[in-house]
Amino acid sequence: MQILEAIILGLVQGLTEFLPISSSAHLRIVGEFLPGAQDPGAAFTAITQIGTEAAVVVFFWRDIVRIIGRWFRSLSGAVPRRDPDALMGWYIIVGSVPIVVLGVAFQDQIETTFRSLWLVATMLIVFGVLLGVADILGRRTRTLENLTWGRAIVFGLAQALALIPGVSRSGGTITAGRLMGFDRPSAARYAFLLAIPAVFGSGFYQLVKHGGDEGAYGLLETGIATVVAFGVGLAVIAFLMRYISKRSFLPFVIYRVLLGVAVMILLATGVVQAG
Repeated sequence: MQILEAIILGLVQGLTEFLPISSSAHLRIVGEFLPGAQDPGAAFTAITQIGTEAAVVVFFWRDIVRIIGRWFRSLSGAVPRRDPDALMGWYIIVGSVPIVVLGVAFQDQIETTFRSLWLVATMLIVFGVLLGVADILGRRTRTLENLTWGRAIVFGLAQALALIPGVSRSGGTITAGRLMGFDRPSAARYAFLLAIPAVFGSGFYQLVKHGGDEGAYGLLETGIATVVAFGVGLAVIAFLMRYISKRSFLPFVIYRVLLGVAVMILLATGVVQAG
């Protein structure tokens, strides 16, 4: 039964990680409706995200190899330090600092307080509305060529908010990008690249820290969920990059608000517990 639950949670992780609807919120909510009726846990969530982030590496492989290669070469002067790809490497490093600092500082809250379903539902609604406002008001004129140190830090601070389930890593960074005037594909592309160090760092840290005990699930179940998340996530990235080139985020905004309201109703009526 736990293996079946792991497959379901892997599907949920893969389907929701890249859409701006918060995969951690969905894992938290879906866990309440599985036979075990329990929170999968922050460790399980972080480790299964290794699978979806591996999908990012596969999808953006050429970009990643080029950025890393030119960044290293810029250190020796073989490539100009102002080279766009070398700068992108630095922007990703700088943008990753906020989530590392805040992740360490609030580790206990991330694993306990932040997983309250009342908080999750509130974040789904609030940041859903913010995404909608940003998508409407965003100037849509900037691309990644217009990225600066200051904007990289703003992106990084927005990503750090995703430490709270319900915010959404991609949703938070895309919202920040849209508010700064970046077009949808550019905001999404940088959001995915920026997530690589944070997600792999968090996932492998939790794997080493907890070993074979990922809270509600063992290492086997967590591994199965991670593999499933990789396969599904790869397909979702391809879909989303095509989708946002022509369409808005409005359907995701509506979905987030409706889901948040539904969770609040379930909590208020005692169908589920906040945890």
